[in-house]
Amino acid sequence: MTLPTTTKECLNYFTALSAKESAELVDLRETAKTLDIPPMHIQPLQGRLLAFLTQLIGAKTILEIGTYVGYSTLWLADALPYDGKIITCDIKEHWTKHAAPAWKKAGQEHKIELILQPALDTMAQLNQQQQTFDMIFIDADKANYLAYYEASLALVASKGLILFDNVWWHGEVIDKSNQRNRTKIMRKLNETIANDSRVKSVMLPIGDGLTLLQKR
Repeated sequence: MTLPTTTKECLNYFTALSAKESAELVDLRETAKTLDIPPMHIQPLQGRLLAFLTQLIGAKTILEIGTYVGYSTLWLADALPYDGKIITCDIKEHWTKHAAPAWKKAGQEHKIELILQPALDTMAQLNQQQQTFDMIFIDADKANYLAYYEASLALVASKGLILFDNVWWHGEVIDKSNQRNRTKIMRKLNETIANDSRVKSVMLPIGDGLTLLQKR
């Protein structure tokens, strides 16, 4: 069997056959290109996986840490039932302001609540309210990833899923000579999850790396 010559060819093939985007998702992806930083949203194939998992586990409540332009939020919201709800957390209004029009155009705005404050504060408040979530997706500031991990374990429902994006961190996690702070944090997160007897997990080589985990 002859394999495709590049990873990009594989990605394009998989995406074309299984991760078709709505017009609203395309609009959000194009909007991200106009902002003041390189686009940080997940790949369409990751979005399709998140949506698939949402429906597979019958999720009705989702917590998202890191909204950005609302691209992953829309993938998740669209997969929820009509009475489902996603709380999405960010601190950057100049990014998130682009999300609401697309959510509304897609007919998903009634499922989405955007909270603009530090996510750890929101998570603490939700924990105090004894709320739990069927799925928690984390794609935000890497400096707080370890704190998000512990906070998520307190908020995820029994048999719920926690997902971390960027666990490959552009390949830097396997370069032992790389001692940048964010790289060390991501490396520590990966090792912590892998060795934590409280959870079972799997790392997937999709996008910039995606880890799925459940509490035992």
